[in-house]
Amino acid sequence: MRIAVKLLFAWEQELCNQIFEGVGSVKNQCFSEITASSMMVLVSFGEAIAKSKRSPEKLFVLLDMYEVMHELQPEIESIFEGKACSGMRNSAFTLTRHLAQTAQETFGDFQEAVEKDASKTFIADGTVHPLTSYVINYVKFLFDYQATLKQLFQEFGPGDGASSQLASITMRIMQALQRNLDVKSKMYKDTALQYLFLMNNIHYIVKSARRSEAKDLLGDDWIQRHRRIVQQNANQYRRVAWSKILQTLSAQGLSSSGGSGVPGIEGGGSSGLVPKAILKDRFKSFNMQFEELCMRQCEWTVPDQELRESLRLAVAEVLLPAYRSFLKRFGPLLENGKNPSRYIKYSPENLETKLGELFEGQSAAAKATTETRR
Repeated sequence: MRIAVKLLFAWEQELCNQIFEGVGSVKNQCFSEITASSMMVLVSFGEAIAKSKRSPEKLFVLLDMYEVMHELQPEIESIFEGKACSGMRNSAFTLTRHLAQTAQETFGDFQEAVEKDASKTFIADGTVHPLTSYVINYVKFLFDYQATLKQLFQEFGPGDGASSQLASITMRIMQALQRNLDVKSKMYKDTALQYLFLMNNIHYIVKSARRSEAKDLLGDDWIQRHRRIVQQNANQYRRVAWSKILQTLSAQGLSSSGGSGVPGIEGGGSSGLVPKAILKDRFKSFNMQFEELCMRQCEWTVPDQELRESLRLAVAEVLLPAYRSFLKRFGPLLENGKNPSRYIKYSPENLETKLGELFEGQSAAAKATTETRR
């Protein structure tokens, strides 16, 4: 279209001007008959694209075509002057409007498609879902067309609201994505993994927005609000995943007023005797739960390194002090007995090392293979 209007039709007009100088009516009629067929082929192609079945992927094609038509509008009006060429002028103007309208409708379709995406892709390790990365990349790509989009919005409304309209559309797309992620999170039977999945995906959204032009449109309040949502999901993960094992490190239920046992440690808050069998069960229960948690959560993934380290630290901050306190208080009661290592399997340093292996997305079998190769 650019080549046709800027070169071919422009040259044809210049030739007509030279040949029919001073005979305007003949010149315009002749120019119209010579160029109409070629112009209508181009316009018809554009109309076919504008009327074809809409899909999110076609939006950028529509925007490219709209940008070209809008850019060429002054030249089309100048080249195709007079009554004889009015049909071509009107066809070009109509195509520009159709492209703008279809692009706007495709925006709406995309938002709806994001919210209703029912793909059964199950991300077993809780990492960023393909839908999330697709939508974010799509939105980033949109910002390459900011000027075109603002011009497009002016086709159907006042120009003052073009920026706010783009911001509103971006926010609605983000909201649609979050609602879909909430639905997808319910696919996980493990509640802790639900929260980890949401944490990963919303963190990816926020981080991507902060590093792109979307930050200016969405605003600092939006960024901060969603950072808090990431933290809330991280806190919920920690509570759901680790609260049960922390109960095994509680002194509650370890004191006894009689029967066979060992004396509680002075100053530990435990009165009377501590039944040795219960104490052994507590350590065994802790060991078993810790190993199960590590085995399961080593297969989960937190792809962002900074987020992964902060989550490990958050777990360590609640688990290690509780374990150190429990070990200091009750460990000596078993150390002088038979096979204390059966029950006291981990030092606090061992626990810290194991926590440092969480969220790598590596199965236990793969991990064992890697360690063997080392």
